[in-house]
Amino acid sequence: MAQQISDSELELMKIVWANGGTALYAHIMEELTRLGYTWQKNTVITLLSRLVEKGLLRTSKLGRRNEYTAIVTEAAYQAAQTRTFLDKLYAGSAKGLVATLIQTDLLSAEDYAQLKTFWEEGRDGE
Repeated sequence: MAQQISDSELELMKIVWANGGTALYAHIMEELTRLGYTWQKNTVITLLSRLVEKGLLRTSKLGRRNEYTAIVTEAAYQAAQTRTFLDKLYAGSAKGLVATLIQTDLLSAEDYAQLKTFWEEGRDGE
């Protein structure tokens, strides 16, 4: 599965995922500006290159423009990172995580009810 990535790299991946899994370099820069980032061109190119090296993106040329395509879906990345988080902090125990969420009021009664419905209806119930 995909390697761990930095917060900055994750921001770039979110832009690509939000754009249907493919984005031109120019679009990525526009979105970064819209989101308030002031990263320089070289910084963005370096981060995108790292994502290619880590196996999360592939790049192709469209004329003189670079297009970046996600190799890993957002859902697959989230699942892998969740598993890593569970293993690291809770020895793989989802029950431990949920207990912490409840004990610290991070899981509301409404969240619990929605999760219960999801559980009862199965994964296809959403």
